[in-house]
Amino acid sequence: MAILSIQSHVVYGSVGNSAAVFPLRRLGHDVWPVNTVEFSNHTGYGTWRGQALPAKLVDDLVRGVEERGVLSRCAALLSGYLGSADVGLAVARAARKVKTLNPESLYCCDPVMGDVGRGLYVQADIPAIFSGSLIPLADMVTPNQFELELLSGMEATSPESVKKAIGMLHEKGPRVILVTSYRGGAPGTLGMIASDGVEMWRVDTPELQFDEAVSGTGDLCSAIFLSNYLENSGMKEVLEKTAASIYGILEATHRAGTRELRIIDAQDELVRPSKRFTALEFGRL
Repeated sequence: MAILSIQSHVVYGSVGNSAAVFPLRRLGHDVWPVNTVEFSNHTGYGTWRGQALPAKLVDDLVRGVEERGVLSRCAALLSGYLGSADVGLAVARAARKVKTLNPESLYCCDPVMGDVGRGLYVQADIPAIFSGSLIPLADMVTPNQFELELLSGMEATSPESVKKAIGMLHEKGPRVILVTSYRGGAPGTLGMIASDGVEMWRVDTPELQFDEAVSGTGDLCSAIFLSNYLENSGMKEVLEKTAASIYGILEATHRAGTRELRIIDAQDELVRPSKRFTALEFGRL
């Protein structure tokens, strides 16, 4: 399947397209990457080189793919870090174009804005672009816990509040929601919650302790979840496979003692995860 991926790109490290393109290709997809920023490394290092790319470039690249007559083959659009509000509007134009050419296609929106502990790390006008322009177009949204709270406008820490926040996000349009990180489980665990608008499932994995924060996990998770969703019908199975692959790569990263995801070293975890985790029913909407 062909996937158009509009995200950030770094020369060194694994965030945005640098975290998503290889896994999607390893999982058998034809990926068409469009970069929203071109940085030497992710901003978590404190210093970086490069620049955010203009919205016109995104429009031009998508138009060029359309002119090749292949955009109708696009099974899914995946978007992540935007770089600017104008780029967000370009992503919205791309989503509408893909949907027009292939009504069966999916739009998976990863609303990259911030995280628990770090807070908001994008420009102040980005959240409004996600809420007003991209979320209503999306079939699938993959926020972390911080982003779920930001998009729903409410605290989401207890199971009941998380369910309510997910329901509020469904009301904006998306039929599938994946909360990529949830810290409301047992001590020492990190959870993921997936909802199809009717049933919700939750899976917990051990939380690995890193000396320095690892970036790109959410980008990687969204890509793997999208791939699994395209290939599998059951939400429970999709969530379990995603959690197993993510944990396997994080475990390899932890063993290596690095802050950069060891996606290449642990690529077999994408197709044959070494561990298995069981998702439990989290509730119904």
